[in-house]
Amino acid sequence: MVNNESKRERFKRLATTRTNTVLKRLKVLGNCANRSVYDYTEEEINKIFSEIEKAVRESKAKFHFSKSKEFKL
Repeated sequence: MVNNESKRERFKRLATTRTNTVLKRLKVLGNCANRSVYDYTEEEINKIFSEIEKAVRESKAKFHFSKSKEFKL
């Protein structure tokens, strides 16, 4: 990490690395689809991807800033 790295530069560097890591791991997970090597049920696949989709929704929600309105009585 460069000491004078801006917040924007740090975000781009880390987000790129972390996104590529997630994409690579998803590709590895996809290797489990090989029916000649693995046995699985539709229910198991649905459970796996339900959890992944939930985690994606939760992560994405963190990036959406709520437009808080001023409190009034």
